Amino acid sequence: MADPHLRWMIRRDLPEVLRIESRTFDNPWSEADFVAALRRRNCIGIVAESGERIVGFMIYELEPNRIRLMNLAVCPDHRRTGIGSQLVQRLVSKLSIMRRDSLAFEVRESNVGAQLFFRSLGFRVVSTLRNYYSDSDEDAYAFVIRANQVRTPSTAI
Repeated sequence: MADPHLRWMIRRDLPEVLRIESRTFDNPWSEADFVAALRRRNCIGIVAESGERIVGFMIYELEPNRIRLMNLAVCPDHRRTGIGSQLVQRLVSKLSIMRRDSLAFEVRESNVGAQLFFRSLGFRVVSTLRNYYSDSDEDAYAFVIRANQVRTPSTAI
């Protein structure tokens, strides 16, 4: 597969994004969740396109001192091809010791695949958030990578 093209998410992408979201998560975001996030001036959506098809996406928030990854998913048929790494690397490349010096996000305790993926990219768990999710009593792990901890990936992105 050719490297995907990353671009800004637009409203007409939502049907494909929602399909990926529902195939990825047991508790997927709704269309209203995506619209609400994207209407916020500090939230940005990016899609990964291969050909004419969206194969992954992410939503992130620019906070004063950090970037917060809110949602990331890759189509199950395209996982383990570097798309997720390419999306995350886009955010990591925006880190700066002088401005937004960290990238942070939460991962469900049950989402072992995501935990392993982010650890492989150099992220570290900094805390456990007890009963974090409103839809269950499941805990979350708070992951972070700081600008001064970024390492060059050993695999092609």
